[in-house]
Amino acid sequence: MPSRREAPLIAVKQAIPPVRPAAVPRPRLHAVLHAGLDARLTVVVAPAGWGKTTLLSQWAQDPAMPRGVTWVSLDEGDDDPVRFWTYVLTALDRDVAGLTGAPLASLLAPGLDPVDLALPTLLNELTALDTEHVLVLDDYHLLDHQGIHEGMEFLLTYLPTALRVVIAGRADPQLPLARLRARGELTELRAVDLRFTVEEGTALLTAVGDTDFDRATTTMLCEHTEGWAAGLQLAALTIRGSPHPAAAAAALQGDDRHILDYLSDEVVGGLPAEHRDLLVRTSVLERLSGALCDEVLDRVSSAAILDALARADLFVVPLDSRGEWYRCHRLFRDALLRRLEPSDPAEAYRVLVRAADWFLARDYVVEAVGLRIRAGDEDGAAELLCSKVPVFLERGALSAYLHLGRRLSASRVLHDPRLCVSLAWAAGLSGQFARMGPWLEAAEPLIGDDGSELDGWHTLRGAWATLRAVEVSVVRADAEAALAAATLAVELESDPMVAGYAVARTVLGAMLSFAGRTAEAIPFLEDAWHRARALDLPALLGLQAASILAAALSETAQVHRLRRLLAEVAPAVQAAEDLWGTVTAPGIVRLRTAEGQLAHRDGDLGTARTKLRHAAELARPYGETPALLAALIALAGVELDDRDRAAARTALLEAREIVDTEPVLPHFVRLLEAMERRAGRGAVRVARRTGVLIEELTDREQAVLRALTSDATQREIGAALYLSINTVKGYTKVLYRKLGVVTRQDAVRQARALGLI
Repeated sequence: MPSRREAPLIAVKQAIPPVRPAAVPRPRLHAVLHAGLDARLTVVVAPAGWGKTTLLSQWAQDPAMPRGVTWVSLDEGDDDPVRFWTYVLTALDRDVAGLTGAPLASLLAPGLDPVDLALPTLLNELTALDTEHVLVLDDYHLLDHQGIHEGMEFLLTYLPTALRVVIAGRADPQLPLARLRARGELTELRAVDLRFTVEEGTALLTAVGDTDFDRATTTMLCEHTEGWAAGLQLAALTIRGSPHPAAAAAALQGDDRHILDYLSDEVVGGLPAEHRDLLVRTSVLERLSGALCDEVLDRVSSAAILDALARADLFVVPLDSRGEWYRCHRLFRDALLRRLEPSDPAEAYRVLVRAADWFLARDYVVEAVGLRIRAGDEDGAAELLCSKVPVFLERGALSAYLHLGRRLSASRVLHDPRLCVSLAWAAGLSGQFARMGPWLEAAEPLIGDDGSELDGWHTLRGAWATLRAVEVSVVRADAEAALAAATLAVELESDPMVAGYAVARTVLGAMLSFAGRTAEAIPFLEDAWHRARALDLPALLGLQAASILAAALSETAQVHRLRRLLAEVAPAVQAAEDLWGTVTAPGIVRLRTAEGQLAHRDGDLGTARTKLRHAAELARPYGETPALLAALIALAGVELDDRDRAAARTALLEAREIVDTEPVLPHFVRLLEAMERRAGRGAVRVARRTGVLIEELTDREQAVLRALTSDATQREIGAALYLSINTVKGYTKVLYRKLGVVTRQDAVRQARALGLI
């Protein structure tokens, strides 16, 4: 039961914008960009209208370009790590021969930050390539999520020569530019570099203005506009439509606001009414197509108008070679919006809502919700989020779901119990358990006895109780409170035709098992698994039930029933691994662990070791520690029976590190202590030999290292540094490798010995 399909992507965002016929070649800047390919990063930073996108699209299609180019055009809706990296990796996967698709598959697995596995996997594959490519990220200034910047910093830190990154935007990206500059790993183009020379300005004015200009006029215009590309284009348009070109040219002077006023009054005002109406009313939209404009404006022939505007160089540019999608220059949109708002304040709302419905009808749910939010229709956006949880769940788009929830006002979210519970569910399914508590606490007093429902659940209270059980068991390790909440959930989730029935029984079965009442748990878990199959639930839910049932059957030595279950679930497990590559949901980890335990019972230590090592490797990226602990403890048992005490100690050291730094249910502490006694507790705690630091630490790694000296848990470190726990674990793993240690205590000791802290 793997996820049925990904959320659809807007392909035009991954296309190199076509070069406009009137665009002026700029070989002097191409030479700088070519030379910059020796650096890891090139930034093209300037205010709006300085020709950043035009320059890069020309360069990308320059016959002298020595590398292949992958392009991603960004917008406000991409300010989410999973969505951002999905666009980037989809484009790279399409353009770069030799990539396996494994990095992209990593993003489809729920509960992972891109930096945890997708980016290391990408870096490994890029290192093996014998071809060279450039990744262009346009309008990067629209992204503010710290997780995106952390991922980019990670990528740039370890970037092999096979890939170079170019970032274009209005402001410096939130990346360690000073460090890159000091190392000679940064190329920069800024407004002063992008200014049109008199020769370039003359070419632009001639091409757009459709007339010849004397040098005095072009020099004057270049001085007035300070070589600003948009100002020169505006000048050409103004002169082209003026009976007195010289006077029109002389009127163009002043700052950007003055020129925008002129643009609005003279150029927009001079358009045919039908053209002006389309542009003004759709100025609230990021991208335009004929079909979209026809729908939101209730008209026909929009495609022909867009084509005519693009051909006239009226700040409307095509985004693909088919002429299907267009965008207005942002400065032009500003001028258009200034005409729209006073004339009909409600029109922006109507257009955005109609556009949201258009995208929703075509299954672009993320775009639909985002447009509702931009329209100020938070009620409509919240209703879509509450009703579309299964869609996001099927597509593994839970990170996007949480991002949209964050875009709503806190007052709207915290006063809507359905939305709070939905967001808590998405957070739990994403492995972001620490984020569940505030939403659940806000929802609890608001849930009445009116039987209000949430899609996929019989009652809202039942959904809340199920999620509360998960949250207190993982975040607080409170087995008693978790069991009480899970018991209430099963009482309330009595409809076997909804997903909540299976989920509640899965959670109760897990809590009973963790409380040492495994025999009582098995009937609930079997019921949950059978209902999950009957309802054809997504793998994220169905395989959770099967995996906890498998763990219970293994613990109670019900070997025949375990074999039958593993045989039943094998196709779904393999399908999930095929879909998600080397990363899976924790349910897959538990099932692979059960396979290893069964092989151990059968005396096949080689197979058991292989399966349990695989299970542990799959489990490491996740924030759900029980699955990893179970795999490590079982692996240690196999290693001990195979008389490899060193390997057993390694597994137990990792498990002990988790128990000492994270809240862990007593059940797993007891299992670990029992296995430690088998191995010899003193041997498990033997200090590792220290080594010498070979690789330099990044700024982020140093911050994490300093935090490790405190008593804070990894979750608390993540909260203090604004990182997820998975990202903290990723940096910690790199730190351990660089320091040549395997525990937190040894890392701190070695860092002090080397003078790092």
